[in-house]
Amino acid sequence: MNELSDPVVSIATASKLRFFPISFFAMIMGLSGFSIAWRSAGTTLLPYLSWVLGCIASVLMLLITLIYLLKAIRYPIDVKQEFHHPIRLNFFPAFSISLMLLSVVWHDVPEVCQWLWLSGVTCHISLTLYVMGSWIHHTHYTLAHANPSWFIPVVGNIIAPITGTGLGYYELSWFLFSVGILFWLVLLTIVLYRLFFHEPLPLRLTPMLFILLAPPSVGFIAYTSLSGGLDNFGRVLYYVALFLGILLASNIMRFVKVPFFLSSWAYSFPLAALTIATAKMGKLLPGSIFYPLSQVLLMLLSVIIIWLVVKTVHAIIAGQICQPE
Repeated sequence: MNELSDPVVSIATASKLRFFPISFFAMIMGLSGFSIAWRSAGTTLLPYLSWVLGCIASVLMLLITLIYLLKAIRYPIDVKQEFHHPIRLNFFPAFSISLMLLSVVWHDVPEVCQWLWLSGVTCHISLTLYVMGSWIHHTHYTLAHANPSWFIPVVGNIIAPITGTGLGYYELSWFLFSVGILFWLVLLTIVLYRLFFHEPLPLRLTPMLFILLAPPSVGFIAYTSLSGGLDNFGRVLYYVALFLGILLASNIMRFVKVPFFLSSWAYSFPLAALTIATAKMGKLLPGSIFYPLSQVLLMLLSVIIIWLVVKTVHAIIAGQICQPE
């Protein structure tokens, strides 16, 4: 029995590895954002939770990276197909964004922080250039492929100043912020046009609508780090993020009806970004409604993260993840 079952297990394991998706790095983005949100909210409840979450995100980052590297070695053709896929391509920069977010998580350890940031920025600029080049010289993109995940490669650059300013890379941080914020507006126009005038997103991609929250939320955090305070442009960024949060909340029943997919992790990082932005707004405007609002968002984010973790573990056990699509 064991002699027969071992080859079956090996084949099944190989199949799982072959279809291990690059979108797993969205989980690291969500958990890193969750760690930063707990620290940013300044709550005295579970004071060490942020550190524990940061450790968990770091270990998972290492694990997922090793698994995907193994996939690249054993199944390079499948990785190449993902790299040329009009939607999955956008999740490769989730790896470099995860490095930049982990640099925020480990900001108290300067050597680790700087190494993570420099690695993440170098990788992300390279991926931004590649993805934008593929968009410009494409032969296979259509408007139907446009969705909020398109923000990840280019707009992800606005994350860099959060750590970069503290590390002394001031002009480089402004460069990356400028690129991200400008092309956010360009891509926002394209994505909204597709959403308004074409068919709805497929059910599997519906959670990605939450990605709309991330650029203005992270943009606000990065801009206030660069400018050193709150001004009118900072207010515009935050209030756009807040409006989008209200818009998504007003359509909550549409999201409740969507079953769990790995893409459901798209709920996590954008909501974490809005939570962090709201906590920062509360610090910049003491005595305002924003601090208690950040606490409410933190509790909501915590519930969603717990739900995502439970659903992901269940899906892995049930063999519903790492399947051909």
